[in-house]
Amino acid sequence: MSLRLRLTLVYSGMLSGFVGLLSILIYAFVSLLFVDFVDGDLQKSANLIVSQLRADGIGNLQIGPGFILLSDDLYYQVWSRDYQLVGYSENASQFTQALDQEKLPTGETYFHDVEIDGVFYRTISVPLEVEGQPSGWLQVGLELTEIRHTLTLIKIAILFSALFAIGVSVVLGWIVIGQALLPLVTMAEIASRITSTNDLSQRIPVQTEANDEINTLALNFNQTFVRLERLFNSQRRFLADVSHDLRTPLTVIKGNVGLMRLMKRFDEDSLNTIEKEVDRLSRLVGDLLFMAQAEAGKLPLTIVNVKIDEILLEVFEEMTVVSGGKRNLHLKDFNQISIQGDRDRLKQVFLNLGANAVNYTPEGGLIEFSLAQEGDWVRCVVRDEGQGIPKKELAHLFERFNRGEESRTRHNDRTGFGLGLPIAYWIVRNHGGRIDVESQEGLGTTFTVWLPKTQDQKSLPPSLE
Repeated sequence: MSLRLRLTLVYSGMLSGFVGLLSILIYAFVSLLFVDFVDGDLQKSANLIVSQLRADGIGNLQIGPGFILLSDDLYYQVWSRDYQLVGYSENASQFTQALDQEKLPTGETYFHDVEIDGVFYRTISVPLEVEGQPSGWLQVGLELTEIRHTLTLIKIAILFSALFAIGVSVVLGWIVIGQALLPLVTMAEIASRITSTNDLSQRIPVQTEANDEINTLALNFNQTFVRLERLFNSQRRFLADVSHDLRTPLTVIKGNVGLMRLMKRFDEDSLNTIEKEVDRLSRLVGDLLFMAQAEAGKLPLTIVNVKIDEILLEVFEEMTVVSGGKRNLHLKDFNQISIQGDRDRLKQVFLNLGANAVNYTPEGGLIEFSLAQEGDWVRCVVRDEGQGIPKKELAHLFERFNRGEESRTRHNDRTGFGLGLPIAYWIVRNHGGRIDVESQEGLGTTFTVWLPKTQDQKSLPPSLE
């Protein structure tokens, strides 16, 4: 059963229940109005008859000399206290018994429905008194044939009106629900095409003027497709880059091994080259393993008290060696601070940030390290005067395999695997911290790492001005 049919059936069922209940209430209200009208007419007629009754010297009831005008469908009977019929209307001569025998002995005015020879009547029974003593009863009846016929016609009219309203509503509901679900049908078709063609560039049409849940769902689907497309493209680019990066060291290793076999002796330079390339491959495998553990929520951390200033100083010295004196490395506002964290992982963060700064800073450019404490947080800053990062890349800077534009990643043979910054991001986040980045093309980049002094800290790191 389709969703459209299920929604239409639910809508129809609820509407039918509502219309049915409303029809019952309307019919009951109309019936009560008729009953109230009939009872009022009976009471008025009874009062008129009572005004014409007289009593003789011994208390017997008699009809007065006045002429009582009643409609043809009204009947009355006057009964004495010894149950003798002492007066009646001309049209009531056919009745040999009381109109309502059940209510005749009662001592109070009473309305009642009775059936006589298959005809329904509405009756009123009024007790009569003479000088405070019971002297008999008056019963007035009204034939309900016309009223019951009218109520039957009203019932039929309400029934057909309700059925017509339900039928029209079901048809309109089927059409409206179909139009409302049309975007879902489109989503299903596009998802099916994407599955069959692997083309993630397709998007679901969105109505800009609409502001409902289905339109929101379409927007979310499109955002998901954008992220999936970007992820697949980055993975394709990563595979291409890694293929190139793996081919180079493997070619070097194979060439040096072949050379040593040809020379039939070990060559120290060849062994050093092989060792260097093996180390590079090991770093790639280690980075990939780290990212797999981090994304699976199984990032191993050994939390101890560490001196963050010593870690930053070690990174500063290593970057000084790596830069070969071609960049101007400088320490600024350097304080002695201890925090709780994993020493090796934190050092990996600053090695990655420092290596980026060295790679993208031209010769003679400034690279600055600073360390300070702000309340319960430690602020570590790595700033360079390199080529900067385009604004469109800042939002994807910490994504896996994001390596930026070729002009930034391919120059001077500084090719990485696009995992350094994501690894730094995961380490800092699992320490309860945050990485902020500010960059301007041609002026440089500033990475600010916020780390809590303790792992049970509840406050948030300060915001950048």
